[in-house]
Parts: sequence; structure tokens; C-alpha cells
Amino acid sequence: MSEVVKTAAEETVEKKLTPKDIRQCTNRLYIGAEMSNSYERLQALVFCVSMIPALKKLYPDKEEFKAALKRHLMFYNTDSIPGGIILGITIGMEEEKSRGKELADETITSMKTGLMGPVAAIGDTIIWAAYMPILIALFLPLANQGNPLGGILPLIIYPVTTYILMRYLASTGYRVGKESVLKILKNGAMQAVIFVANVIGLMMMGALTADYVTIDSPLTITASGSEFVVQDFLDSILPGILPLAAVFLIYWYMVRKGQKFTRILLAVIAISLIGGITGIL
Repeated sequence: MSEVVKTAAEETVEKKLTPKDIRQCTNRLYIGAEMSNSYERLQALVFCVSMIPALKKLYPDKEEFKAALKRHLMFYNTDSIPGGIILGITIGMEEEKSRGKELADETITSMKTGLMGPVAAIGDTIIWAAYMPILIALFLPLANQGNPLGGILPLIIYPVTTYILMRYLASTGYRVGKESVLKILKNGAMQAVIFVANVIGLMMMGALTADYVTIDSPLTITASGSEFVVQDFLDSILPGILPLAAVFLIYWYMVRKGQKFTRILLAVIAISLIGGITGIL
């Protein structure tokens, strides 16, 4: 009988939050992740707003609720999609704290701070360096043919898939807790995933460069009654050498001078105009 009947102590450790609460928090983070950035605290405001549905339920006392809000107004910044796992872990820690577990405010803040870097690296590598180029490459042929689906479908597929991923990570983080996530980050598995994603991303960028960066020279030189076609000569050395040189030149400039995209764009326009007027390119 004692195994069936729950004691008062066992009642208190039951989960206070439901999947709906986690979903509400995730929805707020997904919608507002890039809308509230500030130079001082970056994504702190939207993270705090995302926590409100859970915090209201966990801290009915007004003063405790205000203290919890202040905890999550500290500096926060990471890649928003995989950042769902930080949201889930934080909600879980706040639930433990609301049940009376001794968790200092600094412990929750330190957990968020410690995971920001690794999670951002995962997101930048997998989402932006691999998933986005692959998704764009799949629909570029349609767009190149004038099919509007080439521009519409990525705008539908990307938010749907990333939202599903964020929801899954938030619920997983809430379920497994910080210890399990830290083990995953430390055991080398994520480093392998990041490496593979980097390779795939670079391969896709190389494929896109080969297909969509087109530079050739119509220049011909006539001497002693024979024509010397510059483009044929360049192709005999390495087909596509001009696009390759342009890409590596831009990459070299970005490494040396930083990501000054406006300067690069103006330089490309100027060189294209000069090359077109003179007949070199």
C-alpha cells in the first residue's frame, strides 16, 4: 500500500510544468530571437520574455517572480535555433529551484553563459554553413529557370524545419537536464558532427561557386595573321580559373581586412564595369 500511496514529499517533486508551457516559451523565443537585440545585452530581453509563461507558473509569489525575471535579463547571446536546448535546461533548473532545491542565481546564469559558446558554434556550423547552403542549392535551379517556387519554397521550408528543431531541443533540454547535455558536448561527438557539417558546407559552397560564378574573357590578340584567344589559353591551364581566382581573392581580402561586404560589392561592380567597357571581361 505504501508503494501506491504518494507521500506529501513525493507530491512536491512532481513536474509543475506541462509540454504546453514549454511550447509557449519556445514560441516566444523563436518569434523574437532576432528582434530584441541590444548592444548591451543582445538577446537577453527576448530570453527573459520567453521564460515568462514558465516563471509565472513556477513563482506565484510576486517578489520571487520579479527576482526570476531579473536573473534572465543578464547578458545572453547564442544561435537562436539550437539555443532552444538552453531554454529547456534553464526552465528545468528554474523548476528545481521553485521546488526548494538550493540553486543560486549565479548557477543558472553560469549555465547559460557556459553553453552560449558551444551552442553558437553548433548553430553557425550546422544551420548556417551546411543546412542553408544545401537548402538554397536545392531550389536555385528552379529559381534560375524563372519558377517562383525556387524563391517561395525555401522561405516556407526553413522556418518550418528550424521551428520543429527548436521545439525538439527545448523539450529535450528540459527533459535531460544540464548534466546530460554537458556530457554530450564533452565526449567528442559534437566535434565530429561540427567537422562533418563544415565539410558539407564547404562542398556546397564550392558547388555553388562553380555553377553560379561565371567570369570569362572575350579578349583576343591578333599577331602575324593568327589569333590568340585568351579564354582558350586560360582554360588550357585550368577550366574556370577566373571564377576560382575571384573567389579566392575575395576570401583573401575578407581574411586580411574583415567582412567589409559593401567594399567588396562596390569593387566587384567597378571591376565588372571596367572589364565590360574595355572588353577584357
